[in-house]
Amino acid sequence: MQEVEMVPQRGTKLKEKFGKFVELTSEGGSEEAYRIMSEFQLGSHYYAALQSEAMREEGEVEMLRLIENGDELELENIESDEEWETAAEAYDMLCFDDSND
Repeated sequence: MQEVEMVPQRGTKLKEKFGKFVELTSEGGSEEAYRIMSEFQLGSHYYAALQSEAMREEGEVEMLRLIENGDELELENIESDEEWETAAEAYDMLCFDDSND
């Protein structure tokens, strides 16, 4: 059976609710602003690529899964390395597509 490549579908759920930035609270209780770099759906999951100021300097992004709980949006860490890689590849695909516009 051949594996079907999933194409990420752009989304705007976080941006519609929070604007360009979202505040996240660390385990230590401190809050930090993260720029919403991209949101997309891949299969049945919805992801967000976020970037803090420090991450921007390093060229890194935080990839999180977005969960809708009624009217609430929750971000959670991606625990599976395989799922994280899949989401990161989809983000890269969207970024590459942006450069062709």
